[in-house]
Amino acid sequence: MNPFSLHERSLNPAALLEGLRHPACGGYVTFEGAVRDHNAGRSVRRLEYEAFAPLALREGERILTEACVRFGIERACCAHRIGALQVGELAVWVGVAAAHRGEAFDACRYIIDHIKHRVPIWKKEYYDDGDSGWVNCEACAAAPPTAADSQRALSAHRHD
Repeated sequence: MNPFSLHERSLNPAALLEGLRHPACGGYVTFEGAVRDHNAGRSVRRLEYEAFAPLALREGERILTEACVRFGIERACCAHRIGALQVGELAVWVGVAAAHRGEAFDACRYIIDHIKHRVPIWKKEYYDDGDSGWVNCEACAAAPPTAADSQRALSAHRHD
């Protein structure tokens, strides 16, 4: 199994998760991102993802390696769709296997944040009104949160 992969067809989360299984791991965390029917106040009919595959694959694998080293996890995987997707279809899947849940949760968030920020994958939305446009997400263009940022946000949420 390639740690980071691009797919023109539907993703199979069960098969992806099975590829992460390891006897040293007790914590498995996954993230699934699906196409939603709206964005920025507009109704979305469908979308397309395009990628510069050679760079996307290298950068995606680099992010997964960073997560394994930084969080001490055993395995990590990310599969991302390219091409045309309908509302409700799975667009991205991230899976992490670690000895413990804490490292697995932290690594999973790190991976999806950095994939969205660093990997050259572009999204074009098609709207109900017939218009379309490439999405330039300002939140995605900002630097991904650090582990300290995530911990501060979690602590603030617990105190609300």
